Amino acid sequence: MIFSLKGIVQELHPTLAIIDVNGVGYGVNMSLQTSQKLVLGQTVHLFIQQLIREDAHPLYGFFSQEEKELFNLLISVNGVGASSALILLSSLTNVEIVQAISNGQSVILQKAKGIGAKTAERIIIDLRDKVLKFNVEIAESTTTLANNRVKQEAVVALEVLGITKKMSEKIADKIIKSSPEISVEELVKQILKSI
Repeated sequence: MIFSLKGIVQELHPTLAIIDVNGVGYGVNMSLQTSQKLVLGQTVHLFIQQLIREDAHPLYGFFSQEEKELFNLLISVNGVGASSALILLSSLTNVEIVQAISNGQSVILQKAKGIGAKTAERIIIDLRDKVLKFNVEIAESTTTLANNRVKQEAVVALEVLGITKKMSEKIADKIIKSSPEISVEELVKQILKSI
């Protein structure tokens, strides 16, 4: 079983790439979101899902482990083949797919060509509980981005007051850890109290 490939992008098409790994060219099927990140002639590392069928052993490549996991969840649904899963991953972002499944929004899933109302409903019923872990990851990354912005704004404001960046960043990290929802103004006040 092939789990990953690291090689040079020899050929690049919208949903297929030939990856040259030490002189062996592997044909890898992929979504548009993965192929858009590849550059002809450059080295790439892809997470691979190999499907074993009677007539073929196709390889499916993904730029992120998250996309690979989502692909595997999608093809576990009765009536969703590898092609339909790739179309979904090409039409919508990982976040959009996960949120549509979590919120029961079959209309969003139906935007992908070939996904009808029945299939969209089946995806939602089968995967609603299984995509919860993706939701946690999405929420965590969103919170981290917000916290970084608050911290940066507070540090800049304190630099104007003559407090070194290093000192204010160290204190800001501690405060944000205990109060993740803190505002910029409140963070500045708390840092000033701590100095």
